[in-house]
Amino acid sequence: MSSGRLNWTAPPQAVLFDLDGTLADTAGDLGGALNLLRVQRGLPPMPLDLLRPHASAGARGLIGVGLDIHPGHAEYDDLRLAFLDAYTQCLSDTTVLFDGVAELLDQLEQAGLKWGVVTNKPHRFTIPVMQGLGLDKRSMSTISGDSTAHAKPHPLPLLTACEQIQSDPAATLYVGDDLRDIQAAQAAGMPSAAAAWGYLGHSHDIRDWGASVITEQPLDLLAVLGLKQR
Repeated sequence: MSSGRLNWTAPPQAVLFDLDGTLADTAGDLGGALNLLRVQRGLPPMPLDLLRPHASAGARGLIGVGLDIHPGHAEYDDLRLAFLDAYTQCLSDTTVLFDGVAELLDQLEQAGLKWGVVTNKPHRFTIPVMQGLGLDKRSMSTISGDSTAHAKPHPLPLLTACEQIQSDPAATLYVGDDLRDIQAAQAAGMPSAAAAWGYLGHSHDIRDWGASVITEQPLDLLAVLGLKQR
């Protein structure tokens, strides 16, 4: 692990990003959906700063922290469906790109590097969010949690994206803010960058994830890729 450049075995060809907590700050809308469930159960809304670290884990993480109900609980499946229905109503109310992401994507394109998105977010949510951010036609591959037979941390979604954009996994950087992102990259034989600006969760210290690099802000990725900031 380092915070600088990678020793690439071949020149970098592409960058793949997680969506929630990496490219886009979606915590407000995800938290809003969870708080709707809390209000329906007679509970007060939770502050966003308490929900934000769990946003990358989606319904599972937010229902867990907000209602203390987890997969395997008798109510979990129904609550998950209710959460997803609520989220449908507020997909892009507050969602924005993180500071520096727009400039980063511009510079990747100017440098001739391909980029795409690999997320565990279901397809029916991924596409409207990408459209709302104006990224749907720029991303060369957008893989959702239900696009392939397995979701992250399985390597298949990342490898599928590499196939679509015709990049060598060893020359493709995967950027994410969750331990599962780094595990998926490792399993796919891809270098990885842990996005320290993201949600991160509480289960493991980011320094223990085993990422190839840790980046404090999006534009730090330019140095990782051997590019100069313009």
